[in-house]
Amino acid sequence: MSEKNRAVPQSVGIIMDGNGRWAKRRLMPRSFGHDAGMKRIVKLVECARAAGIRYLTLFALSTENLARPREELEGLFGLFRKYFEEYAPKLVAEDVAIGVIGDLSALPADVSGKMLEVCARSKRDAAFRLVFAVNYGSRAEIVRAANLAVKAGGEVSEEGFSRLMYTCGVPDPDFIIRTGGELRLSNFLLWQSAYSELYFTKTLFPDFDERQFKRALKEYSRRNRRFGKV
Repeated sequence: MSEKNRAVPQSVGIIMDGNGRWAKRRLMPRSFGHDAGMKRIVKLVECARAAGIRYLTLFALSTENLARPREELEGLFGLFRKYFEEYAPKLVAEDVAIGVIGDLSALPADVSGKMLEVCARSKRDAAFRLVFAVNYGSRAEIVRAANLAVKAGGEVSEEGFSRLMYTCGVPDPDFIIRTGGELRLSNFLLWQSAYSELYFTKTLFPDFDERQFKRALKEYSRRNRRFGKV
């Protein structure tokens, strides 16, 4: 592998934070910000594919987010419907595999059904994989995996435990980006991010455009990943 290719993360996670604040600054409802964020996703997928990234995991809705006002949640569910009806099928046709991780049982049946339908139509050997973390919390994911291990009986290795996670089949993220200015992971891929490079930006997600994304990737290319070694 060339030095150039080594500088590109193969698996990237993005904590898409700041939609609500972006809308508030414009004296608009939070739903306006979420809509802008969904449109930003479309552009970022194009940018990620062009950069040579193969896996992109987006934190779309946390388990804690379900405690938000019902009106805001209905707006988010509407955006999920729109994305998985209009955009996701086009991506599948363009050799993109769509995946969803998290507990979908709390979502409206038509939303979860559409998500699972699109996932089922995706090719397993697609050149690019886009994963949405929806009603996802990493602690809940770890507890779920532990319970599965207990039911299976016997001890498990780190590799075996990883296969029990929602993210089985998706490499651990090389690079995690968080927009919006907060400096924490907020229960996102805690097991998987043990050696991820982290990048935080004050840019609110709807403003995290191709230029900002390339800036983050350039910063990643400067990192020296030692994985605990000298």
